[in-house]
Amino acid sequence: MTTPTSEPAATLVATVRAVLPSLTPAGRSIARLILDDPATVARSTITELSEASGTSQATIVRTARALGFTGYSQLRLALAAASAREERLVPGDLAPGDPLAEVIAKVAGAETQALADTAAQLSPERLGAVVEAVAAARRVSVFGVGASGLVATDMAQKLLRIGVAAHAFTDAHLALTAAALAGPSDVAIGVSCTGETPDVLEPVRTAREAGAVTVAITNHPRSSLAASAAHVLVSAGRETAFRPGALASRISQLLIVDCVFVGVAQRTFEASDGALRATRGALDRFLGDSRRRTRTASPQVEDPSKN
Repeated sequence: MTTPTSEPAATLVATVRAVLPSLTPAGRSIARLILDDPATVARSTITELSEASGTSQATIVRTARALGFTGYSQLRLALAAASAREERLVPGDLAPGDPLAEVIAKVAGAETQALADTAAQLSPERLGAVVEAVAAARRVSVFGVGASGLVATDMAQKLLRIGVAAHAFTDAHLALTAAALAGPSDVAIGVSCTGETPDVLEPVRTAREAGAVTVAITNHPRSSLAASAAHVLVSAGRETAFRPGALASRISQLLIVDCVFVGVAQRTFEASDGALRATRGALDRFLGDSRRRTRTASPQVEDPSKN
């Protein structure tokens, strides 16, 4: 982070949420104050924030540096800018008694915020490096389980449609098998909200040891998965009572997947365009044949007048 005024406020929000799990308990209490009431923190001196958070001034400075600022003064300026734009750092939580109209508004707001946070911190340079690696890969393996497994599957099928030899692995044994057979011309992508899922972490580590280019898509840039990857793309999604972390981050992970897909399609336009035409044609023919077979196989209604 360069200066508090050069970064979008959304980047600060995403950074606080991403770094929060890796902070000390004292640092987390400061980070939560920032998320809950940024305007008050922006108005507080370091002494006032120390009293409000029950932490030392040295801890506040360390937390500010962990967020990418040189010190607390710079952090206050960034928070003031965010507050001036009247941005809500934490969308309203869902409650058991919320009417469905409010559920729709809150879920839509949270997902919109997750997309904005992810886009704000998605570095074109880091994205470009991943795109180049995938475009040149002999084979791309994508690892994910649970909700992240759905994202891994989506990524693999998108890449396959444009002629990239991509496969999704949601089973740890198959993932490790593919990872062990990877090589320098392959890319291994791990998708994990926490960045600590063993079923994803171990295949990525194995692929790295085998010489493959490794990529992490995670909410936590200081996670074990991020540390094991050559390239890290950070997603953003806030956990609530009704939306566990993995579910909340899925929409932002899919945004990253789409950006990688479009980037690869751009760099391999002629091949990608030809592959899309071929795959679309094959599917259209299949669907047309299926409809014709269905009509032919439909039982004929007997004319009662012939009885």
